Amino acid sequence: MKILVINAGSSSLKYQLIDMDTKSVLAKGLCERIGIDGSNLQHTCVMKGLDKKKIEKPMKDHGDAIQMVIDALVDPEIGVIGSMDEIGAVGHRVVHGAEEFTESTVITEAVMKALDKCTPLAPLHNPPNIIGINACTKIMPDVPQVAVFDTAFHQTMPPHAFMYALPYECYENDRIRKYGFHGTSHKYVSQKAAEFLGKDAKELKIVTCHLGNGSSISAVDGGKCIDTSMGFTPLDGVPMGTRTGSMDPAVMTYLMNKGMSAKEIDNLVNKKSGVAGVSGVSSDFRDLSAAAEEGNERAKLALDMFAYQVKKFIGAYAAAMGGIDAVVFTAGVGENDAATRKAIVSGLEFLGIKIDDAKNDKRGTVDITADGASVKTLVIPTDEEMMIAIDTERLAKA
Repeated sequence: MKILVINAGSSSLKYQLIDMDTKSVLAKGLCERIGIDGSNLQHTCVMKGLDKKKIEKPMKDHGDAIQMVIDALVDPEIGVIGSMDEIGAVGHRVVHGAEEFTESTVITEAVMKALDKCTPLAPLHNPPNIIGINACTKIMPDVPQVAVFDTAFHQTMPPHAFMYALPYECYENDRIRKYGFHGTSHKYVSQKAAEFLGKDAKELKIVTCHLGNGSSISAVDGGKCIDTSMGFTPLDGVPMGTRTGSMDPAVMTYLMNKGMSAKEIDNLVNKKSGVAGVSGVSSDFRDLSAAAEEGNERAKLALDMFAYQVKKFIGAYAAAMGGIDAVVFTAGVGENDAATRKAIVSGLEFLGIKIDDAKNDKRGTVDITADGASVKTLVIPTDEEMMIAIDTERLAKA
């Protein structure tokens, strides 16, 4: 079966066509500036080994974008399929499923109504996700559509982990609780870790570290998430590229009393903070590392703060699970930044976590555990699109 994976943004749309028989990407691309002057499609025919082709054409809405994607996929020169009939199902990334969705689901009218109900919890992300679903449904009415939620994997958290110590009415009436994000990535790498170790996921206690411009850590016990660092929004947890991570919430009211508006504070904590705000250099960890090596103390401080907070979550989650079998690093920083990985695990030898410096310099899926360490430390590249495709194929066949 061939699965089309769609990730729709407000003015963009990413896609991959994946052959599930061979677990290979046939084609991928990006529609940019949807509804804006200069809209274009950047399409790469992976199967034929062709270079990226840029097609400039007006796209007034996501329907036009989806049609351009289909046209590219069936094009005799840059396409990879003979007709749309070869697409067995479409998998959609949806950011927020709240408590309505605890797992991926086939999209129906009832599901669409429930997605609308989740929109207030993700007002920037869910609306374009819904637009993408509607566009695909209109163009491919007979093809199964599946929603895969960033929040779903975390819905196995127990109440004592996801509740906040606010009046209970805030949860009942306003749905304020920890939801967690990056769930598709955490699910994928925890399953891959179990496969890599040759064990059943039900036997393992794993801490998964999705580290990039946005970062989150999850405790996966027996294949199920029992806690995660992001909360009601993706702002919570460790410091990130431009987000603060966890801090005293009274900072917000303090700044408001000094005259800042809610909008200004939201912009401050989401877009001007994190390692970029501390360093004054960049949100890119490569830039921070280069600046730190040149003696920039604020860049070094930002890196130290990040590593310290990730380290604390690993220790906390080992305690929450009553042990730990493996630590998994993934995403842009987790997969590629050996120095940051080393800084994070340094001092965790008492838990049985220790890495080998030579192994730590390798790329790809790799075991970087030092000899004698009782806890495995792995680097596993994430593949959220493949996880979406796997869930979509399973549900479409069912």
